[in-house]
Amino acid sequence: MRWIKELTDPKARRWEEFYRNRWQHDRVVRSTHGVNCTGGCSWLVYVKEGIVAWEMQATDYPRLEAGLPPYEPRGCQRGISFSWYLYSPLRIKHPTIRGSLLDLWRAAKEEHSDPLAAWGSIVEDSEKRRSYQQARGKGGFRRTSWDEALEITAASTLYTIKRYGPDRIVGFSPIPAMSMCSYAAGTRLLSLLGGVVLSFYDWYADLPPASPETWGEKTDVAESADWYNSKYIVVMGTNLSMTRTPDVHFVAEARTNGAKLVVLSPDFSQVSKYADWWLPVTAGHDGAFWMAVNHVILREFYVERHVPYFADYLARYSDAPFLVTLDRGDGERYVPGRLLRAESLPRYRREENGEWKFLVFDRLSGEPRMPGGSIGFRWQREAGRWNLEMKDGLDGAEIEPLLSLLDGRDDVLPVSITDYAGGTSVARGVPVRYLETATGRTPVTTVFDLLMANFGVGRGLSGDYPEDYNAAAPGTPAWQEEYTGVGRETLIRFAREWAGTAERTRGKCTIIVGSGANHWYHSNLTYRTGITALILCGCVGVNGGGLNHYTGQEKVAPEASWSLLAFAKDWTKGGRFQNTPSFHYVHSDQWRYDGGAADPRPDPKGGPAGRHPMDLQVDAVRMGWLPFYPQFDRNPLELVKEAEAAGAKGDEEIIRWVVEELEKKRLRFAVEEPDAPENWPRLWLIWRGNALLSSAKGHEYFLRHYLGTHDSSIADECAAEQVENAAWQDAAPRGKLDLVVDINFRMDTSALYSDIVLPTATWYEKDDLNTTDLHSFIHPLSAAVPPCWESRSDWEIFKALAEKISALARIHFPEPVRDIVAAPLLHDTPGEIAQSEVRGWHRGECEAVPGTTMPRLAVVERDFVHLLDRFVSLGEEVKREGIEERGLRWPVADLYDELLESAPVREWGGKRFPSLAEAVDAANAILHFAPETNGEVAWRAFRSLEEKTGLTLADLASDYRGTRYRFSDLVSQPRRILTSPCWSGVTNNGRPYAPYCLNVERLVPWRTLTGRQHFYLDHGWYRAFGEHLPTFKTRIDTEESGHLAKSRPVGKALMLNCLTPHGKWHMHTTYYDNHRMLTLSRGIEPFWLNDRDAEEIGVKDNEWVEVYNDNGVVVTRAVVSARIPRGVGIYYHAPERTISVPLSPLRGNRRAGGHNSLTRARLKPVLMAGGYGQLSYAFNAWGPPGSDRDTYVYVHKLEGALRY
Repeated sequence: MRWIKELTDPKARRWEEFYRNRWQHDRVVRSTHGVNCTGGCSWLVYVKEGIVAWEMQATDYPRLEAGLPPYEPRGCQRGISFSWYLYSPLRIKHPTIRGSLLDLWRAAKEEHSDPLAAWGSIVEDSEKRRSYQQARGKGGFRRTSWDEALEITAASTLYTIKRYGPDRIVGFSPIPAMSMCSYAAGTRLLSLLGGVVLSFYDWYADLPPASPETWGEKTDVAESADWYNSKYIVVMGTNLSMTRTPDVHFVAEARTNGAKLVVLSPDFSQVSKYADWWLPVTAGHDGAFWMAVNHVILREFYVERHVPYFADYLARYSDAPFLVTLDRGDGERYVPGRLLRAESLPRYRREENGEWKFLVFDRLSGEPRMPGGSIGFRWQREAGRWNLEMKDGLDGAEIEPLLSLLDGRDDVLPVSITDYAGGTSVARGVPVRYLETATGRTPVTTVFDLLMANFGVGRGLSGDYPEDYNAAAPGTPAWQEEYTGVGRETLIRFAREWAGTAERTRGKCTIIVGSGANHWYHSNLTYRTGITALILCGCVGVNGGGLNHYTGQEKVAPEASWSLLAFAKDWTKGGRFQNTPSFHYVHSDQWRYDGGAADPRPDPKGGPAGRHPMDLQVDAVRMGWLPFYPQFDRNPLELVKEAEAAGAKGDEEIIRWVVEELEKKRLRFAVEEPDAPENWPRLWLIWRGNALLSSAKGHEYFLRHYLGTHDSSIADECAAEQVENAAWQDAAPRGKLDLVVDINFRMDTSALYSDIVLPTATWYEKDDLNTTDLHSFIHPLSAAVPPCWESRSDWEIFKALAEKISALARIHFPEPVRDIVAAPLLHDTPGEIAQSEVRGWHRGECEAVPGTTMPRLAVVERDFVHLLDRFVSLGEEVKREGIEERGLRWPVADLYDELLESAPVREWGGKRFPSLAEAVDAANAILHFAPETNGEVAWRAFRSLEEKTGLTLADLASDYRGTRYRFSDLVSQPRRILTSPCWSGVTNNGRPYAPYCLNVERLVPWRTLTGRQHFYLDHGWYRAFGEHLPTFKTRIDTEESGHLAKSRPVGKALMLNCLTPHGKWHMHTTYYDNHRMLTLSRGIEPFWLNDRDAEEIGVKDNEWVEVYNDNGVVVTRAVVSARIPRGVGIYYHAPERTISVPLSPLRGNRRAGGHNSLTRARLKPVLMAGGYGQLSYAFNAWGPPGSDRDTYVYVHKLEGALRY
């Protein structure tokens, strides 16, 4: 207290009263922070005289089972400073609008009494439209009223629907788990309108594609308390000490409990300092390390020794014993083909879904047999046979599957194995048996035998197998040295420790992984090689084991009931859910700057490899693999009218007419000509996130093609001669979006570039729900104080917008209208067995059949007049249809009626509905219908799974069948989620959540082709691109990236691989503009580079540098540090456009940008595959992610005076 000096009467010590007053408070309210940090920490907010005075960590988490350390105290330096935001100068206090647009609007209203006509007079005038678009990002905001801001937004909404269609309205909000009701407010409105909900998990590159590839699940991971149960922890691509602050203590405690901590990291990161072993693997090349680890495991623990636990686990829970056909390749070589289908053998020819049931070689019968659990059993008419019991699906006979055909083989055939890193191919002998199939005498082998060949373990077979670990052949410890920089002896020691620990502990080895590994173009392969080591050693479905991927606060624990509200499924099944990477790649015209396949492999059969990603994107939409909106080049409301005018009666005839129009090419998918004005997105709603700069891969292209404002890209368009499926326009459009509306509590970059900014409540000013992957509790956000100034909660804002739209709709849409919705073939539906082979109806290879060979089509009613009524009422569809999730459905009609009696009610149209008028009502409805928070619902959901599998499972819910949580319970104390069939872990009796325990312990199949964990992916595109087996591909090189095609070194400049990991002093851009965090850091987001690299270009610590490529430029200070490897620059995610961004001399003294100014979106083709088992679309769960790590830049010292 030295800054206080008492002058009048020091002995009275009155300064103590000042101190005590600082910590006085009137009340304490529980809340948390919705910031996508994965922490989900419970905080106590202290309020004094209506003002938030400070916050403190809560310490009342319920304890888990005995022996585990407690969760609390949870929190970090960022969270404890959040209260600053409520009263900061950055707070958006009133509705604001871009001044140039406001002038146009008020002038238009003078001429037009109808708001839609007024809006049309602005956007239909190219000069008026351009005038406010070019002002975006340049300030000029003016205060307006809520009524005026909502009127403009509502007018734009209905104008867009009327002229172009509802699928030209898009909304983006990230990570619903951090504030579920706030997210649901916007998506509920959009879904009722027929608008487009953009995904986030894949766009952030937080989605690990290897998870659905292997397990059919987007992400399921252990809560952090389960780390304590592990005995060997590998951290890869994540910096726990910096970005998992509330949870990292479990790793430290696990080490005291006997665990070894190994860190794979190119830089000497904060978590590396605390490791038992730091392995500085070359950035982006972790996959080569794991390839060689698997080589050692297979050689020493499967060939030289027999480990019963490993072999039994692999035979029961993986696809390793399943049979694969071998096809003729070049010359005498063979190539792996498709999994052997049951229907190809006479014994199973009449089997229902025989194309989707698969075979193993049975030791007992000496013949191929068809175990249950495959996807064909899941969707057959006869229920109760989809399980992992190792019995023949035809007669129930016991099966003992052979992992290998080595003993008793008929032949050894040379199979081609490609080393993609070295650009060579070798032939390795594989044991086969010959079977008489429907196509003749067919050689087959097992997935396990292919793994042996893939990893170079010879077993005495012929072919190009390495003799020992010192042979520099693909897959060996010596081979990986070139790519990883890790010595072979180090790797061998690691592999032995890993597998030896797994053998002794029965699988208690884990990989904790994050964005540092997941943001690379080939991240799915990196993950698959690591997952292979886990499965080979029986580490999945085990407490203390498994892959634990934490990137984004992904887990909405009550997902079944939450999605019911969020996507208005209580009223309609006609939602439009878009994978954002495809959307932005196409609509922001980044495809025009894409030089082609980043993984070029010309396919002699004319397949997908080597074709431009845009062509493959168009094919994926046509075949129903991926969604794309707008869907057609015409208004979908008008399409229905045209069909009816042509004589179509009823939904089926309307759909048939649309298909015929597509076949005759009188109607086209919008993706085929995305730059035509009728196919542009027109209205963008943003809330709860920073969609520009922070989230915008290829930010400068957003500025150019979406917003029509200034940018700093110098890249040339280069795709004109390469793209065949999409129409090329010589002049790319600039400024596609008519209106951008941002709902925000702070003036971040998205707000800066928006046309209308609406002030929303902070996390201490609203009621909501919050869950995370890192712990198994659900707890609230609570309104400690009312929203300050004119701000409103997200729920109230969207409710008010719904009210305004409903009022205008009485004039323009007085009656309900019909909309035709195109949607992809979905995972967890029969659509995932729609396409056993890749055939295009548009190429004449098959008929155009909606929901089979092309997108699903449905006719949906929209009632805009009753938009508000539906928004605030829980519809009766849930009462009639029950709740559906993960392919299960269970009844809740009585629970719906119970809510009518016990909760607020809304009456309209002569009916009574449970009310959703308040956010608390929505939260309680979610809790009421969720298996994770209502034991009765959990029991019913397990009963549904029992019917599907024929297994006994409901006992998992019996003991807590009477448990129910309400919002008030959560405010009192966080509550632990209940065991649910919507997830794969078990939380009974305080057991820490670990994924896939239901699969391993209760024999519930994984939601994959075989029902097991997959090493092998036999989809045609995977085989064409060589990713059917786990393999290693190097990071994209400088030339393939196209980032430096025009940029040249200026002065003393150095080329670096630019990485953007998550930072210590902010969470994405939140807290970056918090002066407390800026005080603790350098007050800026600097660019880190190696000390010798810096010396080479004459840069000293804290000097200003320009970092640039064709995409854009960054100007910031340098941090010079030996902890950064040579050839790499680190620019932590994410800076904010509003703080310390100088002008760039290199780009004409325009304002520089941020981390995503240096990136450009790129799509990986294999991740577009669809309609095929686990490779089927699900919102936020499948599709190519927005990778950004394969980025290259030049950096040089900024000479001369800095200019702002």
